[in-house]
Amino acid sequence: MSDSTALRRAEAVRHFNRFYTKHIGELHEHLHNSEFSLTEVRVLRELALGRVQTAAGLARGLGLDSGYLSRLLTGFERRKLIHRRPSAADARQSMLTLTDTGRAAYQPLDAAAIGEVSTMLEKLADNSQEQLIAAMKLIERLVNDRPRHGAVMLRGPKAGDYGFLVQRQAQLFSNGHGWDHRFEGLLARTVAAFSEQHDPQSETCMIAEQQGTVAGSVLITRQAADTATVQMLYVEPDVQRLGIGTHLMNECVSFAKRAGYAKLSVTTESALLDARRLFEHAGFTRMSAEPAQRFGRRLVLERWLRNL
Repeated sequence: MSDSTALRRAEAVRHFNRFYTKHIGELHEHLHNSEFSLTEVRVLRELALGRVQTAAGLARGLGLDSGYLSRLLTGFERRKLIHRRPSAADARQSMLTLTDTGRAAYQPLDAAAIGEVSTMLEKLADNSQEQLIAAMKLIERLVNDRPRHGAVMLRGPKAGDYGFLVQRQAQLFSNGHGWDHRFEGLLARTVAAFSEQHDPQSETCMIAEQQGTVAGSVLITRQAADTATVQMLYVEPDVQRLGIGTHLMNECVSFAKRAGYAKLSVTTESALLDARRLFEHAGFTRMSAEPAQRFGRRLVLERWLRNL
């Protein structure tokens, strides 16, 4: 990556940070007339939701200095907003809970915050609201390590998913491997044929979803009476090597068996080492490797097969 590219990206993030900080400040106008600071409200919210119960947990979860948090909690205790009790598991820790007074103090702040966000969202059309929420979830997944290890669910495609899969995989293979627009055309033809003609009993599309965002996908299509083929298998780069690809492949095998196939095939390219390792680990055997001029590149296309 060139220095100019790195600088452009850094400036784009800084621009967004300035915009977001200003916007968040406007969303918390109600705090100007409150006795609580924004940080104090964040601590009250964590305790109200029961997410953490110790000072150490609060400091980690909110990224606060332990000394500053200790003074804040002492002030809360003096105002009878929280109650401390010794931890049965660790005598060095105290368990923190909101008192009735604390909950009564927090409830109007929470209601005001919800009202302000709702007012902001109401300015947008329903589709734009969903687009905004999806973008927020994606930002959270990309910049936060913890959501990457969150639970992954497999679901069927929703409206717009097919188009997204074409766009996203075309981007990944263009940026990562230099494949040209003809690969995007192949993807478009694949999903068009699948969405219009597939038999749900013998073919399926599975979307891997994590924290409300697409983390990967795969299609299983009928190749012959006794053979299914795996197509458009991919996992987002930021959540690779977390077992999502293995999970998708295991589900492909299970579906193919239930559908009555005797064999499962997949075609890949020799330079896609992670994919080749995945297929080998899933019990596939490489049956052939042939050079080809595809997508503006010289490739070696490999066909892998597994008996079910």
